[in-house]
Amino acid sequence: MGWLPVVALGQSPAPAEAEVATQSRLDAPLFYQLLLGELSAFDGQPGQAHSLYLDAARKSDDPRLYERAVGLALGGRDGNAALASARAWQKAHPGSRDANRYVLQILVGLNRIAETVEPLKADLAAAPARERAAWISALPRLYQRASDKKQAAGVVEQGLAEQMAQPGLAAPSWVTVGVMRLEAGDPKGSLDAIARAHEADPSNEAAARVAVALMRPQAPVAEEIVRKHLAAGRPGVDVRMAYARTLMESNRSADAQLQLRAVVAQQSNHPQAWLVLGSLELQDRKAAEAEKSLLRHVELSTQGGRNRTPETNRGLAQAYLQLAQIAEQRKDLAKAEEWLAKVDTSEDLIQAQARRAGLLAKQGKLEEGRKLLRAIPERQPADARLKLMAEIQLLRDHKQLKAAYDLIAERSKSGPPDPELMYDQAMLAEKLGELPEMERLLRAVIAAKPDFQHAYNALGYSLADRNVRLPEARALIKKALEIAPDDPFITDSLGWVEYRAGNLPEAQRVLEKAYKTRPDAEIAAHLGEVLWVSGKREQALAIWREGVALNADNETLLETFKRLRVKP
Repeated sequence: MGWLPVVALGQSPAPAEAEVATQSRLDAPLFYQLLLGELSAFDGQPGQAHSLYLDAARKSDDPRLYERAVGLALGGRDGNAALASARAWQKAHPGSRDANRYVLQILVGLNRIAETVEPLKADLAAAPARERAAWISALPRLYQRASDKKQAAGVVEQGLAEQMAQPGLAAPSWVTVGVMRLEAGDPKGSLDAIARAHEADPSNEAAARVAVALMRPQAPVAEEIVRKHLAAGRPGVDVRMAYARTLMESNRSADAQLQLRAVVAQQSNHPQAWLVLGSLELQDRKAAEAEKSLLRHVELSTQGGRNRTPETNRGLAQAYLQLAQIAEQRKDLAKAEEWLAKVDTSEDLIQAQARRAGLLAKQGKLEEGRKLLRAIPERQPADARLKLMAEIQLLRDHKQLKAAYDLIAERSKSGPPDPELMYDQAMLAEKLGELPEMERLLRAVIAAKPDFQHAYNALGYSLADRNVRLPEARALIKKALEIAPDDPFITDSLGWVEYRAGNLPEAQRVLEKAYKTRPDAEIAAHLGEVLWVSGKREQALAIWREGVALNADNETLLETFKRLRVKP
């Protein structure tokens, strides 16, 4: 039988050797037996040492000898012997919490989960009142090795039945059950438990953290719990940070920024919050706000001088790269280079060099920039691909679409199929007017990677934009939404299909939802056109002006103005 080590929950470690007090029933024969036990352990015979100590424990009735016997069995990876010794100790000393805890933990280690209910209840009853909440919160860690997670969650819920009715323990008890149900693959049951925990104590941080983990479109109750927790008092920044990250993953940039601003208002020296906030602001083209946030991150992260962690250095590198991007947007190439020169982490070297290549290209030195990228040393297996992607992006940014297309085609001949590269090649084919080739490539991507939502969306949008095969376009985009239901750009594509099909009210509804989730110039172009064609000219102009403010150079927006002969 393979033995798995148990998890100690505040339990004192087994002694290295038996420390027997003067009042113990230690006579010469017993002393000699213990000496033999220690010698056996030293000689690598834990089984014999365990037997000698267990016999000595029974003769002396000394709990420390029982504990040493258990420790020797565990050291010899004999779980059954350890359990027998712990139960012998428990029988000799029924009130011993240490003995009961060993029984509980060894049963978990042996994966005999159903047998842990009674020792679990006994330990809860014996625990000091001030320790119970913390002990309950540690139970998921104790049971993490259980092979049947669903059974473990049920056993713990059964063991915590009494605590669930107690005002001070109901919330941590339900949180523990919620965590274990989630680990068992039961998000619905987990959410029910977390709702009960929140009802018992709206200020419980652990319940809010689990609720964040449960957030998804099909479970709006989870986010409602998080919001109520945030509104109930002064929550810890960890909950807000976790909530902000989840909102970012759902492409809810504006909502994420609100949470991050609340974090920095509560704790102005939180460097990670400033970094993430700055990144989102830059993504939303709020360059001035982004610069302030990123500079604040740099200020906080450099206060410690040279004693910085790798995580801190990585955060600084990301801030420098984004500050360089802001400087580049302002056409201050010297300042951009100054920021890039500060990047000294190997993980970000390729990104920094890609920025430098972009600066060279802006000075008319595109080929020099390409040479710079190709000269980057490849320290990791993935570096070759990263360099290739950087060169493709450089060519795309400077309108060298055919060169970028050919570069991908050349790479495709020498390596295994790469769905993401094929997707990029398809997008370049579309720009080059090679629509049959674009469709062929996108269908190859879908065949190679059926959960790649961008391929479904790109093909569906292309059909809709050309006003052909609209039922197929709608089906493709809906498939993309099944994979990524919160993506505002895929939602935008669905709205465009409805517009092409003549369903103006539905198109407006869908596009307004997409624009609310993510204000973006391209979505503004589509929504404005639907409003314009619907006779809502003033609303259309207002939306278009917002789009211009977001990105005056957006191709879709400019093409819309030209086609409709509009000057917003």
